[in-house]
Amino acid sequence: MNDLQIKFSDRKSEIDLYQLQELLNVSAFWAKGRSIEDLDIAIANSEPVISVCDRDRLIGFARATSDGIYRATIWDVVIHAEYQHSGLGSNLVETVLRHPRMRSVEHVYLMTTHQQGFYEKIGFQTNSSTTMVLHNQANHAFVSATEVQLQESSKQFRAMSAEC
Repeated sequence: MNDLQIKFSDRKSEIDLYQLQELLNVSAFWAKGRSIEDLDIAIANSEPVISVCDRDRLIGFARATSDGIYRATIWDVVIHAEYQHSGLGSNLVETVLRHPRMRSVEHVYLMTTHQQGFYEKIGFQTNSSTTMVLHNQANHAFVSATEVQLQESSKQFRAMSAEC
């Protein structure tokens, strides 16, 4: 790892999705097999998205979602194994936290399977409150019914607006 040229970026457009897919496949057991299309959607709906490159090689990545004031969640923090234990992971998380979209947020959450100690060094605390999850099975009947209701509501709103 001599002659490193490390660059942090918050430009989504600079992320090579194929390099990201490979980084996740080799360095993140919890994100193996994600499709290019799904990664593109996740990035489009996240702010900030931070990438770390050594020259043109993507070696780190993290993203967050937030309402900008009350709650935020950090997702997909990963540093390539060859670059771990160099301080880049801490710097990556701190870069996410310093982003203007994150600076004023009351509570920042993240989920980790084996890295609690790493995040505690950055200032995160174990959360003993109940965490719940819904594994969306893409219940198409529910989605279709909701879509129909939204379309009907939209039609009713347009009709009311036209009368005014």
